[in-house]
Amino acid sequence: MAAGKELNPSDYIQHHLTFFRAPLGEGEFWTLNVDTVITSVLLGVMGLGLIWWVVRGATSGVPDRRQAFVELLIEFVDDQVKGIFHHGDRNRFIAPTALTVFVWVTLMNAMDFLPVDWVAGALGFIGLHEWRPVPTADINATFALSISVLLLSIYFAIAAKGFGGWVHEMFCAPFGANPLLWPANLLFNLVEYVSKTLSHAMRLFGNIYAGEILFFLLWLWAATGVAGSFFGFWFGLGWAIFHILIVLLQAYIFMMLTIVYISMAHEHH
Repeated sequence: MAAGKELNPSDYIQHHLTFFRAPLGEGEFWTLNVDTVITSVLLGVMGLGLIWWVVRGATSGVPDRRQAFVELLIEFVDDQVKGIFHHGDRNRFIAPTALTVFVWVTLMNAMDFLPVDWVAGALGFIGLHEWRPVPTADINATFALSISVLLLSIYFAIAAKGFGGWVHEMFCAPFGANPLLWPANLLFNLVEYVSKTLSHAMRLFGNIYAGEILFFLLWLWAATGVAGSFFGFWFGLGWAIFHILIVLLQAYIFMMLTIVYISMAHEHH
């Protein structure tokens, strides 16, 4: 980024909010945010690879710190699933999915702790001048996650009730089976599916995006002079510490809603 642009707050923020995009066709819809996809995949592989590495070397004796941490993580997630999901063997799919979601979303959220100028400077050496390192600050990524949960919910609803039972529920619940009520029931259920998916995606995106913007503003403040550097550093440090809670809390909420929505799909009305 040019030195002149660094002095302009609007240009500075706009530069760091620009995706590295690859057009797949005509129009904005057919544009791929390459940075979001690559970062998400790398973090997913890293997170699952780390857990696999620890589990592979686990022993039945006294665990080391690494094994103890992973065991506590797995036990914590399993306890959350146990308290919500009561429709069969949770260890077959639901608990592993919840663990994957929690670890993956946490890692994606935690990319917000990397100083964005350091990331931009390092990638600039290989010619990548536009790269957003926080996948969950991209609405496309959070919607992809929430739509995946929606599809899983529909799949488990059909698996638990049969396709006919699921269609019957869509048209006959919650107001009754009278044919005159079918349109209202269908509309109500469609709104419920859409609203859950929207809120699931927007909650995660909104919190992480807001945190990203606040970091930008604090770094800009730190560049205004000696006083700005002093206060910007300490406020930035305070926000980074508080942001740890946000990163973990948003990953936890996203995981819990995933469990709740899949559990609700098994319930008969």
